[in-house]
Amino acid sequence: MKRFFVGALAVLGALVLLSAILFGGIAIIASMGKPSVATKTVLEADFEKGIVENVPEDPFGQLLGKKTPTLLGVVEALEKAGDDPKVVGLVAKIGNSGSGGPAQIQEIRDAVTAFRKKGKKAIAWSETFGEFSPGNGSYYLATAFDEIWLQPSGDVGLTGLVAETMFLRGTFDKLGMVPRMDHRYEYKTAMNQYTEKKYTEAHKESNQKVMDSIFGQIVHGIAEGRKLSEGDVRSLIDRGPFLGKEAVDAKLVDGLAYRDEVYDKTKAKLGKDAKMLSLADYRERAGGPWDDGENVALIYGVGAVQRGKSKYSPFTGAQAMGSDTVAKAFRQAIEDKSVKAILFRVNSPGGSYVASDTIWRETVRAQKAGKPVVVSMGDVAGSGGYFVAMHADKIVAQPGTITASIGVLGGKFLMNGLFDKVGLSFDEIHTSNNATMFSATHDYNPSEWARFESWLDRVYEDFTSKVAEGRKLPIAKVKEIAKGRIWSGEDARGLGLVDELGGYQTAIKLVRQAAKLSEKTKIHLKEFPEHKSPFERLADRMSGREDDASAAVTAEALETLRPLFQAAKAAGVFGNDGVLQMEDAEIARLR
Repeated sequence: MKRFFVGALAVLGALVLLSAILFGGIAIIASMGKPSVATKTVLEADFEKGIVENVPEDPFGQLLGKKTPTLLGVVEALEKAGDDPKVVGLVAKIGNSGSGGPAQIQEIRDAVTAFRKKGKKAIAWSETFGEFSPGNGSYYLATAFDEIWLQPSGDVGLTGLVAETMFLRGTFDKLGMVPRMDHRYEYKTAMNQYTEKKYTEAHKESNQKVMDSIFGQIVHGIAEGRKLSEGDVRSLIDRGPFLGKEAVDAKLVDGLAYRDEVYDKTKAKLGKDAKMLSLADYRERAGGPWDDGENVALIYGVGAVQRGKSKYSPFTGAQAMGSDTVAKAFRQAIEDKSVKAILFRVNSPGGSYVASDTIWRETVRAQKAGKPVVVSMGDVAGSGGYFVAMHADKIVAQPGTITASIGVLGGKFLMNGLFDKVGLSFDEIHTSNNATMFSATHDYNPSEWARFESWLDRVYEDFTSKVAEGRKLPIAKVKEIAKGRIWSGEDARGLGLVDELGGYQTAIKLVRQAAKLSEKTKIHLKEFPEHKSPFERLADRMSGREDDASAAVTAEALETLRPLFQAAKAAGVFGNDGVLQMEDAEIARLR
């Protein structure tokens, strides 16, 4: 028997060695055949397809997101190309706001502007900036380029921003559903769509302030890019949309041309012998500016905050920030002695208070372990998305980031009226005074409502006190600017909720300072939690530690029904687990 085990181990060892040699050889061959960057290269980008924050570790996320550019990948490629003498320019297709929200657009604009400042030409073209639809965001992005070309049949849908909210209270009244909710405080407006029929004064004030801030940023960017006064830009937007020829006359675009004509013009300016190369392929061939050097942990917090593991839906593309996953990433970064600091990228509208608190605790632990934490905010970092960020050494946001929403809300629906309409009846028995607290067929009794109100108070006090501690602000000031109110990144900086305006570049500058690394020191952005190799995934699957493919497909198919179940749960049909949700940050999409 002993010989058998020794022999088995020998065979296993030989197989492992053979596999290492085989795959090592494949890697060597692959690296030997890796294409290079041509001596004169023009980069191509398609910003109409959309850009994601990151590619989830989820197998479906890896498969479906492999060809989707990430925001960091775009920034890295343009940063690298700006210093690459082989790259002479960039030509980008910009369509109908495929690039995302205000902050994402500003991140790309910053990267294009930096690329141009290094003497590189950047040309934008579009079939249309909104075909019978707004094109504010896509046109705003285009104004970061040297030239803008529009297809002759295209338009510039520059019409200004509008925030439109759907209110369901009238529908609920007809159905016999009664929302029983409360919040801390009047600016915490996510529940208003259930409890109101129109904007409250606080709701309108908050949204208008954010929208005006972002609109001002758009006007400034367009004026700067097109060499117009801000007054002229505001007047032009009041006249929009513009047909092709009108856009040329208004100096909003440089001319009308089809794709082939734009490419001919580009090559005539940059060299007919120039080779075209996609931005993604360039990043793969040339590498990135933060591929080697001192390790800085990169941790993503993307999507609604929830307890458990981070999740990804291949049907909607939505991600969820799981406290288990993100906390694990922080623990790994803390334990890795090579990690000098942590860059925490947050793009989240909020979610579970408990899950947010779990992640917050890990940011505190990281700092105590001597690992500075710098947060870079995406399109939104509100409510729970701000909670997880508030104790960082430094917080960076774009001017258009929607952030703060320091508050809490919760409640349930009374469903008796609806049940009566459909002939559905309930009866119950209970053991204790507050046993019916989460029932959809019983209103809160005085004792239950008092408990519910105390929960809201407890969460609000905890949230605001931790903001005061993390941001080093007087608690009185925090409570003045909190109340569940959202702010643009521009306004949040003035209030002390954000330290600096910018994106990855600004955050990395602050990481260097916090970690006491010189500007010349190279850094490596090392993503946590550490990704498993294909062999490790295979081993997990074979050992039963990972669900098989069919189970995963079934689970994700059921994911499409999740909104229905969530609505039913919110209405109390399945009871309630008592978790108080904090999510509500409304985003004005730049379309």
